[in-house]
Amino acid sequence: MKLEQIEFNLNGRVTKALVKPNSTLLDLLHNELKLTGTKRGCDRGDCGACTVQLNGRAVNACLVLAPQVHGKNVTTIEGIGTPEKLHPVQQAFVDMDAVQCGYCIPGLLMCAKALIEENPNPTAEQIRTYISGNLCRCTGYLHQIEAIKAAAAKIRNDSK
Repeated sequence: MKLEQIEFNLNGRVTKALVKPNSTLLDLLHNELKLTGTKRGCDRGDCGACTVQLNGRAVNACLVLAPQVHGKNVTTIEGIGTPEKLHPVQQAFVDMDAVQCGYCIPGLLMCAKALIEENPNPTAEQIRTYISGNLCRCTGYLHQIEAIKAAAAKIRNDSK
């Protein structure tokens, strides 16, 4: 199978890669580029564990073919904060005890970040709807919804 050369912006850096035409963005990120925060779950777009942002929108990396990101912007969990300075969504999840085992959390965080960028003041119902594609087996989502509301409020206050 012939490899394709792609170039895209990954977490703020120009990235080049040789990919198979049928390889997924998840395969590229996790296996080739070793960005293991993007988790493999169902491989069908049902669980949200592989959620990343593609041109600012939350997408399931398992459903995007790697060649489709040529010329686009991809943000993974590794690109939104540092251990020294967490992104407000990450900090809110820590502060509100919204993290359990952690497997689904990178996808939930990426989904929450995309939601807040799209809607800076989401209601609890809007949050529930937006994160409905992200499955978590450890929680009932209450802490996560509260964390997303708190992060949105912090981001709104910081932008004033």
